[in-house]
Amino acid sequence: MNTLRIPTMLMLLLLATACVTINVYFPAEAAEKAADRIILDVYKNVPPGQAPAAEPAPQPGSSTQPQTGSGRAVSMLLDWLITPARAEADLSRSSPAIQQITARMEARMRELAPYYSSGAVGMTRDGRIDVRDQKLVALPQRNAVKTLVADENRDRDALYAEMARANDHPEWESEIRATFARRWVDNARKGWWYMDNSGGWKQK
Repeated sequence: MNTLRIPTMLMLLLLATACVTINVYFPAEAAEKAADRIILDVYKNVPPGQAPAAEPAPQPGSSTQPQTGSGRAVSMLLDWLITPARAEADLSRSSPAIQQITARMEARMRELAPYYSSGAVGMTRDGRIDVRDQKLVALPQRNAVKTLVADENRDRDALYAEMARANDHPEWESEIRATFARRWVDNARKGWWYMDNSGGWKQK
């Protein structure tokens, strides 16, 4: 029996070590809350009569299957052996760069809002925006709108990257972007345009 115990304990220690990597997962629910906080701050500068109808963030279901028997025992043992790393991954950290970016986006929103409402500008599926129909913009304003869109996209790209860096997980940038892409649309005003997963434009 003693001979069997040593390999078993070694295997448990290896599993515990692996658990550190496995448990550092992308915190989807926390990411939605962080995205909503920033997005609602940006949308608060929509002029009266164009205020967005905010929607609560959906509560994602757990992807973890219930454990029974030996699986639960192993899970409890691993949690006892090592503190799960997931407790620190909440995306709540900010930085001066994030504050500066969001301040620019808030100020720009007042200028962009009429073009969202007219349908000239829409939200893309990659967390950016685009000129959806330039014919809806008066000719003298077209260059100004293109500049607004370019500036907004530059700040959005910087925001996603900086949020990942500020939370010590630069590899999460694409997941943060995807979360924001959904929440920009979910928090937007009825009637605004967005791009669906197939690349087609839809009106909310």
